[in-house]
Amino acid sequence: MTGPQHHARAARTAPPGPPRRATLRLLKQLFTDRLALMGDNAEAYGDVVRIAIGPKAMYLVNHPDLAKHVLADNAANYHKGIGLQEARRALGDGLLTSDGETWKQQRRTIQPVFQPKRISRQAAVVAAQVAGLIDRLAAHDGPVEILHEMTGLTLGVLGRTLLDAELGGYETLGHSFEAVQDQAMFEAVTLSAVPQWVPLKKQLEFRTARDDLRRIADELVEQRLANPVENGEDVLSRLIASGSQDGASRERMRDELITLLLAGHETTASTLGWAFHLIDEHPEVGARLHAEAADVLGDRLPEYEDLRRLTYTVAVVEEVMRLYPPVWLLPRIAQADDEIGGYHVPAGSDVVVVPYTLHRHPGFWTDPERFDPGRFTAAERPPRYAYLPFGAGPRFCIGNSLGVMEAVFVLAMAARDLELRKVPGKVVEPEAMLSLRVRGGLPMTVHRRHRVSRSEAA
Repeated sequence: MTGPQHHARAARTAPPGPPRRATLRLLKQLFTDRLALMGDNAEAYGDVVRIAIGPKAMYLVNHPDLAKHVLADNAANYHKGIGLQEARRALGDGLLTSDGETWKQQRRTIQPVFQPKRISRQAAVVAAQVAGLIDRLAAHDGPVEILHEMTGLTLGVLGRTLLDAELGGYETLGHSFEAVQDQAMFEAVTLSAVPQWVPLKKQLEFRTARDDLRRIADELVEQRLANPVENGEDVLSRLIASGSQDGASRERMRDELITLLLAGHETTASTLGWAFHLIDEHPEVGARLHAEAADVLGDRLPEYEDLRRLTYTVAVVEEVMRLYPPVWLLPRIAQADDEIGGYHVPAGSDVVVVPYTLHRHPGFWTDPERFDPGRFTAAERPPRYAYLPFGAGPRFCIGNSLGVMEAVFVLAMAARDLELRKVPGKVVEPEAMLSLRVRGGLPMTVHRRHRVSRSEAA
């Protein structure tokens, strides 16, 4: 393991970084290849990098100890930053974008919905939703857009487990969230230099999407108010019970629901898309998944207790999230001057912890570009803050347990019953938006497997 890389200089010294003459190249990467922007500079300049683009400077942090400082030890000094600030136009002050006392109150309201005991009771609901997905995929004749199917699944699971509501009728949700992400990232990379009133296509689509999301959130609240659930444990019930029904409270509920709908489905859908791509690229992984699912599950649906038995499937999910973390960027804004890795970081600076580059740090990962689920079945695991698929510190992802259970159930049941193969000629590239998704979708063909019994698997 390595320690933070920095020169022995006074703390008032700025970190190293690309020269000013590289601004045009950096701007191009900011628009077209944000992953290369982060990875190239971390490789060239070390674990703390100052990237100056125009009037703004961004501080890239790429070491577990320093990530811990920003995300946990001194978390109060770092509020949500680039990308999430811009997304606030659509998401409002939801759990993803809020700070301070507002965030603490929201977290206290929603936290009980994600308690392990309650999530374990949702396993049968998740398994039933996944079974419906497997049946739909098996019925396809010809290529299927797997990301579209994963989005439909994750929204369905979110609705049933967290909202006690049916989201199947809201077919515009996926498209609206895509438009919100596109606009938020456009504003971030242009440093909000384009006025919001300019009638660009992206801005017009964003306004339509924002109105659509607000309409859906309001409808969900109205439906629950008209049909209250006695002692309801779901998010809608808790939000309604936590406040009055004045205009401000209704707006806060709307913000929270929109945020939950985005964060609750997008990350898991992206992880599953990357998983199917990587399994197709590594047939030996698919074969081992198939054998484990047949051995553990036989011909029944998975249960919560199976998470302890599907050890290789869990390791595959963890390795997928290492290579393609759904939340690839953890942006913050320093509220006061700070020292990171011996370097001075002024108040107001954009500070980013980038799981995508941290998960590839050669000091903590052997052959980091290789897809190897065995990393997560070995006795020795990397340091806690070298692996951040769900963030860390007070803002650790509240839905991580549900997301992992859903992904494990999907991979186990799909590996047992189906074989998915990418359409020939499909080039798979990452697209770094608010989440790390597959650019342009993922068409795959579906082939049925013979479902084996436990004795055959043995």
